[in-house]
Amino acid sequence: MPNIRDSAVSSRMPSVVGLLEQHELATRRRVDGLREKADRIQAELAAAEEEWREWAIARWRADVVLAPDCGNTADTETAPDPRDADARSAPGMRRSRSLRCRCGGKG
Repeated sequence: MPNIRDSAVSSRMPSVVGLLEQHELATRRRVDGLREKADRIQAELAAAEEEWREWAIARWRADVVLAPDCGNTADTETAPDPRDADARSAPGMRRSRSLRCRCGGKG
C-alpha cells in the first residue's frame, strides 16, 4: 500500500522534464535578449564607422586642398577598409587625381 506521506511529497515535486523545460525557456529568453543587444551594437557600430569615414574624408579633402604642392597627391593611397587601415589613414579612400585645389593646379 502506498504511503500517504510519499505521495504528498511527490505531488509537490516538479517533474524532471518540467525543470528542463523551465531551464530551456530561461536560456532561450537570455539568448533572445543577447541577440537584440548584439543587433543594437551592430547598428551603433555601423553608424560609428560611417561617421569615422566621413571625418576621414573631410580630413583627406582638407589635406588635398591645403597641401603645399597644390594637392598633388597622385602617388599616395590609403587603405580601402577601416579594419585594414591604421588610425592615421583615411578608411575606404583612394586618392583622386582629378581634385583641384584653390590655387587652380591639378591635384
